[in-house]
Amino acid sequence: MSKSLHQAKITPHRSSARGHSDHGWLNTYHSFSFADWYNPKFSNFGSLRVLNEDRVKANSGFPTHPHRDFEIFSYILSGELTHRDSMLKKGAEGGQSGRFFRMRRGDVQFTTGGTGIAHSEFNEHTKDTVHFLQIWVLPWARGLAPRYHTLHFDEEDKRRGFVKILSPLKGGVDATAEQEKAAEPRAPGTIPIHADFVMAAGIVAPGSTFEWVAGGKATEATKRKVYVHLPMTKGGKSKIRLDGRDDAILEEGDGAFVEGVNAGDKLSVESVGEVEAEVIILDTA
Repeated sequence: MSKSLHQAKITPHRSSARGHSDHGWLNTYHSFSFADWYNPKFSNFGSLRVLNEDRVKANSGFPTHPHRDFEIFSYILSGELTHRDSMLKKGAEGGQSGRFFRMRRGDVQFTTGGTGIAHSEFNEHTKDTVHFLQIWVLPWARGLAPRYHTLHFDEEDKRRGFVKILSPLKGGVDATAEQEKAAEPRAPGTIPIHADFVMAAGIVAPGSTFEWVAGGKATEATKRKVYVHLPMTKGGKSKIRLDGRDDAILEEGDGAFVEGVNAGDKLSVESVGEVEAEVIILDTA
């Protein structure tokens, strides 16, 4: 496959260069500086600030903790994760509501921290470990009203091409109170985020190629940066090649910084491993 993004710079971020901590109950990898791990080369990428690949054992998790002024979301790869938050009175959590939600594969939980919110994320399963990505994005404004969204994204849709998961809130940084309340995203069927940022996911069969259109046809800024991540889901058997470049082949746990692209440019993602590859796209201004 020939290169199509001649002007783009693609820099792999190897899994071995990530921060890593194993606390027993939590086995976590940090693509960007987080907690006690700091690397000045990996502090943020556009508005993308945190990308953690976490595994939490059964009957353990993150107790209630606060967040402010970040857009935070969890993408469930396997297992289940139960979310509870401070926006609902204790004892009124019943049912699968937005305030008490047991997330499973295909679910995405999104949080606008804004002026302040507290939540817990716990694996209440009796034996299975939960594997998920936790991602933080810098919003375009501070002091936003706290809010949650939870949506499910179909597995088979991801096998047909990249499925958009997040896109900017309509109205952008100047969104009115009505637009905030309506919470309408620019890309239909996605979760609205307070940033010029698009997330997508695809499951690419061996020998197949998906194309990602920079900006996702849902953003304002022409100049884009794209981060590609290949989670550790197939025991090391999945592998991808970006833009047909042999120096941009990613193995599980690897990521890549794609710079120098404009909205509308097409990035090819080819599955070159033994098994299908679940690919995460994080597209930022």
